[in-house]
Amino acid sequence: MTETLSSRLGFGPGDRLLIVNCDDLGSSHAANMGVYSALREGAATSASLMVPCPWARGAAAEYRGEDIGVHLTLNAEWDLYRWGPITQAPSLLDGDGGFPRTVADVWDHADLDEVRRECRAQVERAIYWGFDVSHIDSHMGTLQLRAEFFDVYLDLADEFRLPLRLSGEASERLAGFPFRRLAQERGVVFPDHLVPASSSGGEPKLEAVIGALRPGVTEASFQPAADTPELQAMSPDASRRVQENRYLTSPDGLRASAERHGVTLIGYRELRALMR
Repeated sequence: MTETLSSRLGFGPGDRLLIVNCDDLGSSHAANMGVYSALREGAATSASLMVPCPWARGAAAEYRGEDIGVHLTLNAEWDLYRWGPITQAPSLLDGDGGFPRTVADVWDHADLDEVRRECRAQVERAIYWGFDVSHIDSHMGTLQLRAEFFDVYLDLADEFRLPLRLSGEASERLAGFPFRRLAQERGVVFPDHLVPASSSGGEPKLEAVIGALRPGVTEASFQPAADTPELQAMSPDASRRVQENRYLTSPDGLRASAERHGVTLIGYRELRALMR
């Protein structure tokens, strides 16, 4: 019988463990404020840094040893606020001079050697800046859902001995290849379940998500940000990001929800320790 991730972490078969991850650290000053407040004063247990973004260096300057991984970035999805590769990668640029806005555009035009160099450089730069990188994940899922891009994703996890984010079996069927089995065969650790909490919509629904967690290790991904003029000007979903920041930092928010439902909060470092 295959040992479960929960048992490898020292928990029982019915225990529900939750990684509360904050995406988009470094994407803006507002995101940096929201993510660090969620980590330091709230219920967040992990975060993911967008190395190519304008405020990534600011995030590095504020780092105090929190559980932070790299949000491998090949897209810049917003209309007016742009960022691009940190390596020489012509195939990863659109006509605006930034990363492509859509996943399909990356898949259609990116050179895989350039993708590999760019993603490795993002991890290496985070390490150079002083981050004790805890995991890797993929902005907009670009690296996960196409087989040849997933090869890059999995190779980096193996090379740096880092756990990674993987979506569930439904998206595996949609992608058309067994990415969870491939990661397992390489000895790469990943959570059992992924809940994109950012799509849940409102605190009552977020409460319901926490209550409905299955046994095992679940990652819930949020995108908290402080309510600033910068955020309102650049982000079409600013109100949701502010709401998630409130839910993560409020005394009666996510931490209270987890306690009510008997959910244990953990970070990605616990998974990284299994790999190392």
